[in-house]
Amino acid sequence: MKRSLLIAALLIGLAPLCAAQAQDMPGQRILQRIDTNGDDAISKDEMTAVRERRFRRLDRNGDGVIDEKEIESARDAIMDRADAAQARLGSRWRRMDANGDGKVSEQEFASSMPLFDLADRDGDGKLSGDEIASVRKLIADHAN
Repeated sequence: MKRSLLIAALLIGLAPLCAAQAQDMPGQRILQRIDTNGDDAISKDEMTAVRERRFRRLDRNGDGVIDEKEIESARDAIMDRADAAQARLGSRWRRMDANGDGKVSEQEFASSMPLFDLADRDGDGKLSGDEIASVRKLIADHAN
């Protein structure tokens, strides 16, 4: 989940680039992840395999059924991740409030691009494919 949030944050900061890179579209990523035979389609068998993996993840004790305790555990994990995301959002909002007035103006919002600045290694105000790849690798390595 940590990796997903970091990548989502990076993509939000780089939203204009997404149009130029169709392979980064959410549907395409889902297709690539589920399409195990590489035919650019998701078969019923491939979807069944996904459902089986999801079931095994939820069936924590491996007894072949998902009981209320396991669902409660999954709910708790989701809530923990949501609480952490809320905290990060609040922190990010406070950093965007450059003048400390408790509000984020359009100018403050537009000028706050720390992920872009991190990715722009040569400081030329543009992101090359290599710079984007470097930051994505850094984020992926950090998440593991």
